[in-house]
Amino acid sequence: MTPHQQLADYIALNPEKVGKVVDFDHKTNRLLQFDFTAANQELTAEDVADTAKFSRWVDAKLAQNNYRYGIGGYMEHRTLYARSALFDTIQEPRRLHLGMDFWGEAGTPVYAPLQGTVHSFRNNNQFGDYGPTIILQHNLNGLQLFTLYGHLNEACLNGLSLGQTVEKNQQIGAFGNMTENGNWPPHLHFQLMFNMQDWVGDYPGVCRYSEKKLYQYNIPDPNLILKFSRSTIM
Repeated sequence: MTPHQQLADYIALNPEKVGKVVDFDHKTNRLLQFDFTAANQELTAEDVADTAKFSRWVDAKLAQNNYRYGIGGYMEHRTLYARSALFDTIQEPRRLHLGMDFWGEAGTPVYAPLQGTVHSFRNNNQFGDYGPTIILQHNLNGLQLFTLYGHLNEACLNGLSLGQTVEKNQQIGAFGNMTENGNWPPHLHFQLMFNMQDWVGDYPGVCRYSEKKLYQYNIPDPNLILKFSRSTIM
């Protein structure tokens, strides 16, 4: 059995052990599906490079129909990473997004959906990076799983210690503003990994398209945890 199937089976058999990542009422809230591929003709390269302008675009989209969050990104081939030298390398650029993003207001609470411990944390403080990042480790009946939370507020790192216990639905941080979150519109990057591969306080959230199969084996779909239905995403 693959780790992906083990995870799906654990969640199906233990739904009470899986909590929330953000506050969301499945009956009344809606999610706006953002598309940051080349198909998005509304955003120019100049718009995306200007964080304040990019933020205004995100805010306007959410306000138009009273969406709680913008969402999307798992295995999405995004053109917007050309904004940062971190991804726009001379060799094949990194464009394939490996996690799920929640776009919303700075200060939005972020929670641990599973009981676990603090594996590592770091402020990845360079333009286009994660900014404040927390990685938790979980033992799901013998299956090892790591959850990554990027673009958080700086204050969330205060008082953290390696191995610290974190309970299901415990708040671990909040969406950081663009001056502290790696210079992005406020959002959360949420990602799952089976193996940290010696990374500490960081793990790639974007890879080269040629590496898709390699990363896809280690990084399952976050919606296994989030459990958002198609009827919720517009």
